[in-house]
Amino acid sequence: MIMLINCLFMLMTIVVLLIGLSMMISNKKLISHNKLSPFECGFNPINMKRIPFSMHFFMITILFLIFDVEITIILPFMMVFKLNNIFIINLMFNMFLLILMLGLMHEWNQNILNWKK
Repeated sequence: MIMLINCLFMLMTIVVLLIGLSMMISNKKLISHNKLSPFECGFNPINMKRIPFSMHFFMITILFLIFDVEITIILPFMMVFKLNNIFIINLMFNMFLLILMLGLMHEWNQNILNWKK
């Protein structure tokens, strides 16, 4: 038992020494200005921490996410049910389209889909 503990201690000591030696020999800096600065699409920000964005664009993005998630959640349920009755399949598909259309009509009435304001 003591021999096993000694072997593990020696192994850990060798690992720590090798890691420390490799860090001393390596020429890389762990902290550099380029790695700490933010990178966004190839543009370097110049003191613009709070850039205003279009609320309309944000709403369109949220709409896309809502409809996308709705489609990815509801559509597989329709495909999983192996129904032989065409009436039930048609009813499920029409209900799915009705939910999508009601959401689209609501957004149309809220004037979120108008680009010019």
